[in-house]
Amino acid sequence: MTHQVHAFEPPERFVAGTVGPPGERTFFLQARGGGRLVSVALEKVQVSLLAEKLEELLVEAQRRFGVDLPEAPVAPVVGDNEPLDTPVDEEFRVGTLGLAFDVDTATVVIEAIAAGEAETEVELGGDDEDDDDDDEVEELDEDLDRLRVRLTPEATREFIARARRVVNAGRPPCPLCGQPLDPAGHLCPRHNGYHR
Repeated sequence: MTHQVHAFEPPERFVAGTVGPPGERTFFLQARGGGRLVSVALEKVQVSLLAEKLEELLVEAQRRFGVDLPEAPVAPVVGDNEPLDTPVDEEFRVGTLGLAFDVDTATVVIEAIAAGEAETEVELGGDDEDDDDDDEVEELDEDLDRLRVRLTPEATREFIARARRVVNAGRPPCPLCGQPLDPAGHLCPRHNGYHR
């Protein structure tokens, strides 16, 4: 089966965004460039972790390679607050995210790989002498669709800031249990399921 690699090196726009009201939001990464628009769906926690790991990657690149990085903003930066470009057609659901720093070009490479059957069911072998199972998992990974984006450190900082705004724009957390608060009420486990 053939797979598609949607490469944007660099994109005109690369953002995290949502569709739907708080509590029912679907999260997307969206890349636009060269007359193409690609949207991939992922979980809120993946967006949050992506922003966190990108920040760590930039700090590590500066420490190890002496890369000049833009200063992290002290105050919230307005930046790109526009909604996702339409139509938002889900190309695939992200299973794995990969990050790298290309020293030669001083750019960050983000790769979102589609969720595949290999992630949902992995069978651990016993004492078999045959190691073909490992090769099969690697081949399955190569057969998955992927979105690859190459960003400058400045564009990466802008992506991180927007991703954090998008994640924090949802329902506020309960101060006792941390679960999202609904406008209709919240059955908090800390209150043993009773409303206050």
